[in-house]
Amino acid sequence: MKETVKKYLAGKGMEVTDLSEPVYDKADDYPKYAFKVARAVANGSFTRGIAVCGSGIGASIAANRVRGARAALCITEEMARLSKKHNNANVLVLGGRITPEETALRIVDAWLTTAFEGGRHETRINMLDAD
Repeated sequence: MKETVKKYLAGKGMEVTDLSEPVYDKADDYPKYAFKVARAVANGSFTRGIAVCGSGIGASIAANRVRGARAALCITEEMARLSKKHNNANVLVLGGRITPEETALRIVDAWLTTAFEGGRHETRINMLDAD
């Protein structure tokens, strides 16, 4: 899925930086890559990031341990939209084994094109980032 998403984004003219290993190895430990993505977003190297693991659960748990990262595991387009509108998610997490590629690309589009609503949600984001 990672390669599919990378190719898709590049085809849309977006610059893609892959923080994982060049060749997938089933022994790769997803937390180390989820941490890399989350840290790069939290420290301002990137404004947003996408992480992929088998179910998406482990990568989202890992990424959310990084202060300043707001990772959202999305399995539907609506979840992607709401993760941006209400939570200003800056890391999208996809489950490579559970999400069909066509669905994943629609999720990516929804996430990238949705804006944060701010307002009452801003207070909640500040609460998340404060602790």
